[in-house]
Amino acid sequence: MPKRASPPSRPLHAAAHRDFRVFLALVWRRLGLPKPTPLQFDMARYLQRGPRRKLVMAFRGVGKSWIFSAYIAWRLWRDPDLKVLVVSATKPAADQTARFVRRLIQELPLLRRLKPRPGQRDSASSFDVGPARPAKDPSLRAVGVNGQITGSRADAILADDIETQNNALTAAARLRLSEQIKEFDAVLRPGGSVTFLGTPQSVETIYAALPARGYAVRIWPAEIPLDAAVYQGRLAPYVARRIARGSPPGTPLDPVRFDSDDLAERRASFGPAGYALQFLLDARETDALRYPLRLADLIVTQLGEREGPNHIAWSAETPALSGLEGAARLLGRGASDRFVGPAEIAEDTAPYADAVLAVDPSGRGKDETAYALVKALNGALFLTGSGGFEGGYEPEVLAALAEIACAGGARRCVVEAEFGDGMFARLLGPALRRAGWRGGLEEQRSRGRAKERRIADLLEPVMAQHRLVVDHAVVASDAALAEAAPDRALFHQMARLSRASGALAHDDRLDALSLAVEALAPALAKDAAAAAEATRAKQLKADLRHVKASLYARLHGGDPEQAARSLRRARRRAERALRGGPSGRRWTD
Repeated sequence: MPKRASPPSRPLHAAAHRDFRVFLALVWRRLGLPKPTPLQFDMARYLQRGPRRKLVMAFRGVGKSWIFSAYIAWRLWRDPDLKVLVVSATKPAADQTARFVRRLIQELPLLRRLKPRPGQRDSASSFDVGPARPAKDPSLRAVGVNGQITGSRADAILADDIETQNNALTAAARLRLSEQIKEFDAVLRPGGSVTFLGTPQSVETIYAALPARGYAVRIWPAEIPLDAAVYQGRLAPYVARRIARGSPPGTPLDPVRFDSDDLAERRASFGPAGYALQFLLDARETDALRYPLRLADLIVTQLGEREGPNHIAWSAETPALSGLEGAARLLGRGASDRFVGPAEIAEDTAPYADAVLAVDPSGRGKDETAYALVKALNGALFLTGSGGFEGGYEPEVLAALAEIACAGGARRCVVEAEFGDGMFARLLGPALRRAGWRGGLEEQRSRGRAKERRIADLLEPVMAQHRLVVDHAVVASDAALAEAAPDRALFHQMARLSRASGALAHDDRLDALSLAVEALAPALAKDAAAAAEATRAKQLKADLRHVKASLYARLHGGDPEQAARSLRRARRRAERALRGGPSGRRWTD
């Protein structure tokens, strides 16, 4: 047992009452802990002097929960009539905080007057402090974030690590959690304060929405970050000052407790993604592993309805596409998301080898009837249309899909077969025939895999190999949709898909795209360069036949010498086109 310190003197008592940092040092000494580090003192200062609504984010192991508990005890010492609501991810975690506060009240001489008196509430999760006047609400109440928050009132709400991997893994779970914490405003008394203490679990963290709701954010990572811009100006001034003084990236910010060797061991133990999340408070690498589909793997360019480029290539060095920066911010998950154009694109074009209109039907529920128009040429897929309709089997929806199939040059229509046991396809067929479309109508089943995993498994390899090309107009239309309904937008869904069940609130448009990609999978088996050369050679033969027929006509009715010159000119142009390879210009008579 550590040696008990003597009671503090009256001047020190008064200083501790004024300044939480002094109080924290007394608590640490009483508990036999080393003196708080400069980083811990900086965090304590912000807890005391920060705004009424704030979010404190600090690396794992810095002692933030202990500081948090001491802060609660200090607030109750200064104002015994204060009503504090402690919220954690689970009830046991909240109770643990309450028990620690209760222990501080019992063991610290300057807090002894706060001990509950006979007749007052005194339990592990709810107790009064001695000098508190009688009231309906206890001095401190601990509750899990999914527990009964409403029905009580509080002057201070202290939320400690309410977001975890378990309760924030999917979009639906994050939405539930986000709605739950909105109850804080119903509980908070006028002039009260709300303090969040937490670690983000992904870029889609519920904490990301707090600044828009008026919360100030301070971040304390374990070391000087490589790129301070990642934190969007929210690094604690203590950290910013260290950077301004020239501390190099990787320098420990709390070297007394976590030196370079200790952090290196933790990096090796947690792995790059876990270390970035838990110690640097940077979720980007974690999300790169969690979210398999990257917008930067797409190629965005202007596409035709009937013909596509014979050859198109992607490069990691290609800069973000000018004019779509705003779309990337709307649709992507963070600064790393961008849309890029082709690194190489052939000027010669060819008719698409296949074209599929894929439809993901909806009934009368909240989902859309979504579609994707995808075409294949030379081992690449070209997305020329994407959208959705409210409703499912209404005549106007069926007619609109038929019009898209005709106008977009679709040769096949593929329908997800789960809806109505194939009823949607039977209803769509007559509408297609009425519109004059004569392609094939197919049904496709998902074959038992979870939807999120099926979509990821279909699209990830295609996008990772940069085989999916998107029409510029599709991105622009999707960005316009995202301003009003981001969850409905195709690329918003794409950037946020994970393999976890229920990862997306809506996945209709992305599911339609995966359906089209699955239908066109045989077209991806072709070698892109060889297929481009074969297509070009086929075009040249057709063009030469056209030239030959034209020359025979001239020979029979005109100048033989002119016909011979035309033939020699045509052959030279054909040879140049063949030598030009993927970047050769297409020639015509």
